[in-house]
Formats: sequence, structure tokens, C-alpha cells
Amino acid sequence: MMRTTRALLPLLLLPVLLTGCDADENGGAQGAAADSADLDAAARAWGVAPDLVRVTEIPGYTVLQQSVGEYNGEFAAAYESGKGASKFGLFVGRGTMTAENCPKQPLGEVSDKQVVCEHDGDAWYRKAGGSHEYAVPDDGVVIHLIADADKVDRAVLRHAAEAAHRPDDAELAALLPAAGGTDT
Repeated sequence: MMRTTRALLPLLLLPVLLTGCDADENGGAQGAAADSADLDAAARAWGVAPDLVRVTEIPGYTVLQQSVGEYNGEFAAAYESGKGASKFGLFVGRGTMTAENCPKQPLGEVSDKQVVCEHDGDAWYRKAGGSHEYAVPDDGVVIHLIADADKVDRAVLRHAAEAAHRPDDAELAALLPAAGGTDT
């Protein structure tokens, strides 16, 4: 039961996290990884381990600052298309994804449906019910990019999976809420 609840919560919370969000900033600058002290401070403020913090970069999508933070001990962030028509969630937690355990791990709120797994490069494409995701194992953590299959197509999720990485300073700043003014 705990596993089912844990799997349900990310998808159940995603609409709540996205309600009323209107992010205009884009953390699209690429560079060296964020200063470890800055990343450690941000992760501590979110209540997550620094090694769980990841971002992705998809043309036409921006991270919703209000969605960034801890979810059940894991890092979570939501991304929204410029028109707000489509959204996907990025969740990073400890674990592995293998051919053996992939179909046994629930996919979000559709934990009662059979999970179909397809190995795709270094990632796993997973589908169950109306949801789909790319799960990317990365040095003891798994990066999950999950969305409603009717709203976000597989190519977008794959691109998000391929682009997932540790944030640089500009990307880390884009994750953080502005502190009463403009920071540079």
C-alpha cells in the first residue's frame, strides 16, 4: 500500500503544484555545474539531497518555480509549455531501473495498470493507462519525466530525458523564487 501511495502522490500533486503557476523565466543558459555551496544551500532549503537536483531543457517549456522542491524525500519540478497547454513532471529519487524491476514499479497514479517497458538507449520508456514516462538511471538515482500521454508526446519526454542534467548557476537561479527584486 505504501508503494502505491508513493507512486500516486507525484501525479496527484502535479496539478496542485501547477495551479496558478505563471513562470516567465527561462534557465536555458548552459555552463559549468552550479557552485556546490549554492547547490547545497538550495537543496537544503528544498529539503532534498543535492545529488538529486536535476533540470532539463526543452524548447517551448519553462520550469514552474512554485513546483520546485521536495516531494516524499525526492526532488520534483514541473515544466509547462509556453501556452500552458501541456505539462510534465521531473522527479528524481534514489534507486535503479532494470529490465527485471521496470514493469514492477508503478507508474504514477495508474499503479493498478500493467506497466509496459521499452528500453530506449540509456533510458526506459514506460507506459500505463493514460500516463507515460521516461525513466533514466543515473549513478544511483532515477530521473523520471512523466506526463499525460494525451497532452505531451513521447518525443518531448525523450528530449527532456536526454537533456536532464545537474544545473549550472543560471539554471539553479531559475529554480529559485526571486527575492523581492531582480537578482543577477
